[in-house]
Amino acid sequence: MSAPTLSKSKATPPSHGRPGSDRTNFAREEFVRSVRRNLSAHGFLIGAVLCFSFFSWYPMVREFILAFQKNENGKTTWAGWSNLTYIFNDPAFWQAWRNTLLFTGLALLLGFVVPFVVAVVLNEFRHGQGYLRLLVYLPVMLPPVASVLLFKYFYDPGYGLFNRILETFGLPAQQWLQDTDTAMLSVVIAATWMSMGGATLIYLAALQGIPGELYEAAELDGAGILRKIWHVTIPQTRLILSLMLLMQIIATMQVFTEPFLLTNGAGPEGSTTTVVYLIYQYAFNFNNYGSAAALGLVLLVLLAGFSAVYVRLSRGSED
Repeated sequence: MSAPTLSKSKATPPSHGRPGSDRTNFAREEFVRSVRRNLSAHGFLIGAVLCFSFFSWYPMVREFILAFQKNENGKTTWAGWSNLTYIFNDPAFWQAWRNTLLFTGLALLLGFVVPFVVAVVLNEFRHGQGYLRLLVYLPVMLPPVASVLLFKYFYDPGYGLFNRILETFGLPAQQWLQDTDTAMLSVVIAATWMSMGGATLIYLAALQGIPGELYEAAELDGAGILRKIWHVTIPQTRLILSLMLLMQIIATMQVFTEPFLLTNGAGPEGSTTTVVYLIYQYAFNFNNYGSAAALGLVLLVLLAGFSAVYVRLSRGSED
C-alpha cells in the first residue's frame, strides 16, 4: 500500500473582504435609503430653490451686471462706473433720498408706534376680541390699488371726506396731495392705514404670550399702566419689536405704490419722489436701464449693510 502524498490544495482560502469597501457600500446604500425616504421633501426643496434662483437670485445678479453696462441702439457695451457717476451727479438722486428718508421717519413714527398701541388696547378686551382683530386686519385684505384710490377720494380738495370733516369743525380745507407741506404726510397716513393690520396682529400675539404673573407683580409694586408697559410689556416683546423695526425700515425704504398712485409719483415740486420711483423713471421714462440698475444696486447695498449692522448690534445686546 503506497503512502499518501502531499499535494497543493486547489481550494482557495476564504475571503475576508476589505473593510474600506464595505464601509463605502454601506454608506452608499444608507444614502440611497435616505433619499427614498425623503424624496417628497427633496422635491419641495428643489422647487423652492429653483423659484428663488429664478425670481430672486437671478434678477439680483442680472441687476449687478446691468449696472455696469450701457445699451445704445440695441448694442450693449460695458460702461464701467459711468452709470454710478451719472446718478450721483443727478440732483433728483439726492432729492429722492431725502424724500425716502422723510417717508421712512414718518412711517416709523406712525406705522411702528400706532400698531403697537392698538395691540396693547386690543389685548385689554376680554370680549369681542375676534371681531376687533378682523376689523383691524380688514385693510390688509383689500387690494393695495383699491385702498390707495379710496384715500385719493378722501384727499380730494373739493368733495373729499377729510375736508368735509374739517369744515364740520370750522377748519379751513386743505390741499392734501397738492401742497408740498402735506403731500408726504398724506402718503404716510395712507400707507400706515393699509399695512398696520398685520403688524397689530403680530404684536397682539406677542402680548398674549406674556405671563400674567408679571403684570400682577407689577401691580403689587404699585405700577400704573404706563409703568407696566415700560417695565413689562416692552422688555418681554423686545425681540418682536426689533424684528418688526428692521422689516418696516426695509419696506418703507422701498415705497412705490402709494406715491405713484396718490401723487403720480413725483408729487408737487418733486416732494414725493422716492428712490424706487426714480428707478422707475430711469428705466421706463428715460429708457436708461443702466442707471436704473445702478440706483437699485445702491439701494440694495445700503439696505444689506444696514441689516447686517442691525443684526450684529442685536446679537451683541442679547449676549
